[in-house]
Amino acid sequence: MEIIDHSIQNLKIAEIISDELLISSAQDALDLLGNIYYQGFDKVIISEKNITSEFFDLKTKMAGEILQKFSNYRMGLAIVGDFSQYESKSIRDFIFESNKTKHINFAESVEDALRRLSE
Repeated sequence: MEIIDHSIQNLKIAEIISDELLISSAQDALDLLGNIYYQGFDKVIISEKNITSEFFDLKTKMAGEILQKFSNYRMGLAIVGDFSQYESKSIRDFIFESNKTKHINFAESVEDALRRLSE
């Protein structure tokens, strides 16, 4: 795992680079969150490919558990990926509503994620 440090408007944003699955449970998310938090980052960007596919099946409730961890610690999150592959109305609505809150963001690119996290 590599972390790229983006500093924008007094914010430290960690971009996580990895070819491995990093989050397959709420505990994995909490471990990653703690690691990023203790390195002094304010927000984090992670690729969709680094998160278990169960996250995108809302019936598993994994998305809610994981995103609650980021909310509790007030750590902004952007997940970067191609979300057009998810055809479920519930996940599309979830992504739309999350993007409105600006705390949890689903973005198409790192540039889009950086823009959303720095607004």
